[in-house]
Amino acid sequence: MAGEPLLRSRPGCRAWGRAAGAVTAAVLLLLATGCARKGAPSGGPPDLVQPTVLSAVPDSGRARVPPDARLSVTFSEGMEPRSTGESVALAPRVDIRQRRWSGRTLTLVLEESLRANQTYTLFVSSSARDRHGNTMGAGRTVVFSTADSFPPGLLEGRIQARGFEAGGTYLWCYRDGRAPDSTARDFDALGLADVDGNFRIPGLVVPGRYRLWAFADLNHNRSFEPDRDVLAPADTTLELTAAQPVASGLLLRAVDPRAPGHVRGLVVDETGDSLGVLRVIAISVEDSTRRVLVETDAKGTYDLQLAAGTWDVRAWRDTDRNRAWRMDLEPASPLQRARVEPAMEINDVRLILRRWTQEP
Repeated sequence: MAGEPLLRSRPGCRAWGRAAGAVTAAVLLLLATGCARKGAPSGGPPDLVQPTVLSAVPDSGRARVPPDARLSVTFSEGMEPRSTGESVALAPRVDIRQRRWSGRTLTLVLEESLRANQTYTLFVSSSARDRHGNTMGAGRTVVFSTADSFPPGLLEGRIQARGFEAGGTYLWCYRDGRAPDSTARDFDALGLADVDGNFRIPGLVVPGRYRLWAFADLNHNRSFEPDRDVLAPADTTLELTAAQPVASGLLLRAVDPRAPGHVRGLVVDETGDSLGVLRVIAISVEDSTRRVLVETDAKGTYDLQLAAGTWDVRAWRDTDRNRAWRMDLEPASPLQRARVEPAMEINDVRLILRRWTQEP
């Protein structure tokens, strides 16, 4: 909404507004695609239940994790080994030498020891899937520390997504002054939004000032591609102190600039005609060759899916079903102009048909 800040915080954290800069980033991780298909378990109905993480070692919030720890994740059901194994990673980045499966439990053997006095996030991306092809949906994070105590800093809030589902969106957290570098995966912390868009990022060192970026991996390949994904920086820096280590009630807005908008409404035919079909057409003001044509349902409702821009919208009764309006013969509605933004929803637009003897 115009004029509103991208990120809001409740009293309890001091925030300074900063202009949201253009951000370019390279890859997070390349996710190998699997070929599992949803199917019916032997002797039963199809498995359509999303898998979950039942437990992890170490537990989230644990401190004093030894540097040579072997990390593990136990799932609620049997998982597709390759895609699920590669959906599990650490931030800050630690290479994984081996992924070992034992039933529903995946154990990670790290390439190097964990650093001392470091908070890590073990994350399972939303692309992890069971043997019948059901994905986890929003993913899961487990935060732990090798320090003697777990850092008390916490950021929590909600992603308001337009044009994509908020669930599974990554929250990149960096200390103020650092730019995102997803190639290195050197986040100071990492969060994942749940299916409702809520996120929680614990384990932050205080005092500290932090910035957030929302990364929506829309094609689920764990790689930031500017022409397909969304990377939205918050325009606010958050300060956490020993006296006030928690910032809650944060609202981060992110819009897919390529998402179409919708113009929806009802066509009302006051002429009493019943021949043909009711159609609605939208013609781009910027380029009249761009046209979107839909047919209403039996009740006269319609839904136009339109790219960002300005559009002229009209309904008419196509009596000869040739998909072209004949002004002198076919009743139509006056033109209505709509300015459409990415992912915008314009609802309850009524188009009233009448007969025309000349162009309205």
